[in-house]
Amino acid sequence: MNYSNPVISGFHPDPSVCRVGEDYYLVTSSFEYFPGVPLFHSKDLVNWEQIGHVLTRTEQLDLRKAWSSGGIFAPTIRFNNGTFYMTTTNVSGGGNFYVFTDDPKGEWSDPVYVDQPGIDPDLFFDEDGFVYYTTSHDAKGQGAYQSRIDIKTGKRLSDVTLLWKGTGGQYPEAPHIYRIGEWYYLMISEGGTEYGHMVTIARSRRPDGPFESCPYNPVLTHRSTLNTIQATGHADFIQASDSSWWAVFLGIRPAGYPNHHYLGRETFLAPVTWTEDGWPIIGDNGTVGETMQAGNLPLQPKPNRQVRDNFEQTELAPYWNLLRSSDSQNWSLSEKKSCLTLYGSEATLNEIGVPSFIGRRQQHFSCRTSAHLTFAPQQDGEEAGMTVFMNERFHYEIAIKQIAGERKLIFRRRIGSLWKIENERPWSADSVILSVHADKINYVFEYAEREEEEPIRFGQGECKMLATELAGGFTGVFIAMYATGNGVRSISPAYFDWFDYQVTED
Repeated sequence: MNYSNPVISGFHPDPSVCRVGEDYYLVTSSFEYFPGVPLFHSKDLVNWEQIGHVLTRTEQLDLRKAWSSGGIFAPTIRFNNGTFYMTTTNVSGGGNFYVFTDDPKGEWSDPVYVDQPGIDPDLFFDEDGFVYYTTSHDAKGQGAYQSRIDIKTGKRLSDVTLLWKGTGGQYPEAPHIYRIGEWYYLMISEGGTEYGHMVTIARSRRPDGPFESCPYNPVLTHRSTLNTIQATGHADFIQASDSSWWAVFLGIRPAGYPNHHYLGRETFLAPVTWTEDGWPIIGDNGTVGETMQAGNLPLQPKPNRQVRDNFEQTELAPYWNLLRSSDSQNWSLSEKKSCLTLYGSEATLNEIGVPSFIGRRQQHFSCRTSAHLTFAPQQDGEEAGMTVFMNERFHYEIAIKQIAGERKLIFRRRIGSLWKIENERPWSADSVILSVHADKINYVFEYAEREEEEPIRFGQGECKMLATELAGGFTGVFIAMYATGNGVRSISPAYFDWFDYQVTED
């Protein structure tokens, strides 16, 4: 049987995975979005269900100073002696830390900080009880660094030493250490998390080296190829219950020419084979495809996609995120029954702040998103609607806004320093259905007064104008509901009765 890549689509980069019996758990980076570190569960490594987030409390995650593509960098998840551990870096405040739990679906601990520089931390529990903490490069980008730590306190028990500089590629990062047989393997990524990305590996008889480089490096790369998947790297190994080996890793799916990608870096899966001299090779001699053989993986039925969220639960579904903070003044699920209520903060989408913003990742090139909004602005500047958002300098909106005492429906584009309301019309009704229809070329913005009516086209924005190659950063496009008072706190609630995310083409 075959499976399709990516196994987790949309902005889900830097995957790390662990296994407990027949269950697999996977985490990815989250950067400036709250809650932090999406957490997934699977029975087959292919079909993943998001079961929550690891960092769900402000005591665990302070993103108030996080710039776009700041915040939480690459996590590692491990299981040892009945306890789950997740370690990561908050580059915008606090540095490297880990949290732990005996129930990954429940609450995780407060952070335990580790006094070690670098990013992309890895936890390795050796059979002798020693715990090793490995991070990637210093300010000079030299390689993987390691110390031994006390797992109860996070205190270092040894000096931080350089393990391996890699094979010469820029930005050697994402270290993971494994003990397989008599060897300790150190896997890293080099070349930067762009089109030159690659995975390299070394091994030693000791966890602290010295490490010898694999003669077959890189063991995974798509650099200088025409593969539809690009920028493959940042891998983590996992041994399945049938003893087969697999790797999860990030990649991108560029659209058009020149290459541009805006869904973000996604999570892919490939088998790992071992050479006669004991070296791992990922995929087909270091390359992977969108269709791969599943081997003996016990493939489960694909989970049903939920199209509509009616906001009838007491908590947001796990696919929703906020920008930087969960400020309870900005949103509520209880103020109005079966509605998400947003109150516009002073912050706008054009600044690094805490706007009233609840969004989900765009995970498919072709999709249609819609929301039913009830909003009666009472003062100038009050605004609420839907945004297609990459960062504060690159986004599109369709919204209701009060301008000079008049309520209007607007379509606006922000591309770098260029900003313009492209279309507007008076709007007297208190409610509207807003829609965004995406394909690989354009986002088309539409509106309707009622759900049974044919929507009216109101604006259009090119997908490539939100691509990482232009907008920069490490994230992907979010489609979000938002509200703002444009400099002052809004007094008018924006009620979102429902939100649809419908895949129109896989």
